[in-house]
Amino acid sequence: MGCAQSTGFAQSKPLHAGDLNGTAKAAPALPLPPALTAFLPAEGPLSVEAFRARLLSTDGTQHIEMEQAGYALLYAFVSFRGLYPEAMDKANQDAVCAFRRFANDPEQAFFGVFDGHGVQGTACAQFAKDKVPTNLVLDPAFAAAPEEAFVEALLATNDQLHHNTVDDAMSGTTAVSALVRGRVLYVANVGDSRAVLAERAHGGRLLAVPLSYDHTPFRQDECIRVKKYGTRILTLDQIEGIKDPSVQCWGSEAEDSGDPPRLWAPHALYPGTAFTRSIGDSAAERLGVVAEPEVVMRHLGAATAFVVLASDGVFEFMSNQEVVDLVAAYEDPQEATVALVVEAYRLWLQYETRTDDITAIVIQVAMPVPRLSGSQAA
Repeated sequence: MGCAQSTGFAQSKPLHAGDLNGTAKAAPALPLPPALTAFLPAEGPLSVEAFRARLLSTDGTQHIEMEQAGYALLYAFVSFRGLYPEAMDKANQDAVCAFRRFANDPEQAFFGVFDGHGVQGTACAQFAKDKVPTNLVLDPAFAAAPEEAFVEALLATNDQLHHNTVDDAMSGTTAVSALVRGRVLYVANVGDSRAVLAERAHGGRLLAVPLSYDHTPFRQDECIRVKKYGTRILTLDQIEGIKDPSVQCWGSEAEDSGDPPRLWAPHALYPGTAFTRSIGDSAAERLGVVAEPEVVMRHLGAATAFVVLASDGVFEFMSNQEVVDLVAAYEDPQEATVALVVEAYRLWLQYETRTDDITAIVIQVAMPVPRLSGSQAA
């Protein structure tokens, strides 16, 4: 099990009920295991070694046995520090965490991906990574009503960030997190990171089932909600007078041409965010940008193959189904996660001169509990 932060990945103990003041003491950062170097791209602006140096990962595929529930989770996460030619040393603003025996319960696990943005995005993502699981366990509703506890945990994290030393006026983070309790999965999402479940259909094909829906102005309900605060929704082309600001010029998110609709104050050119919900972004709150998550509950069963949590760096040029199809081609979750990140990188460079930070967790659901080799069972 590992826990990663925007400045590096680290091994971590489970989060216990009596150990709730942040992430447990960390061990050294973990690079990608050498055996997976063959998966890395040999073409592009980065050499294989330079690409590998930007990757951080779990120490191989990790195993969690849900003994009472009668199945196992096999998971891995990988994060790629984005390639910005104008800022080659730019920090990875993504953060990711995974806890087995969550809240000291062997039948619970927690996973999260946090995608920071703005000048203080790295600090915001790290803060949320530490606080969301802590606040979730501490919430009085956690035992009986996890969905309610998730909402309160995200709202509490947002409030704590506002009162922290981190300047979150124009910085913040998305948050997509998952709680596994026995055979029940709870997913809470704020922003445009994403959760997708792969479900076995008739004929053996895996179908992508969305567990989250991006909070962006592409959603009509989110547009209506933020406009009640006086928010203007315009693309950059509309702001610059290239297109008529009185006519909606965007279609669906799948048709995005690189100029998405953004949020603007009634009489000022800020904040320009392409999302409608986040943790932080205190200046945007007066425009309706909130930290309240949407929470989905799903039962895990024989038809459940795996779950993917990822930052929008993965989904910028891939649909949910394309992500599921790619992951399904691999038996080992870490191999699948590396392949997913590498493909996202390739697509970014196909369409852009840079790449975003790219982070993904693949969580395989194995029913019944598989027999493992000695190294996996450790």
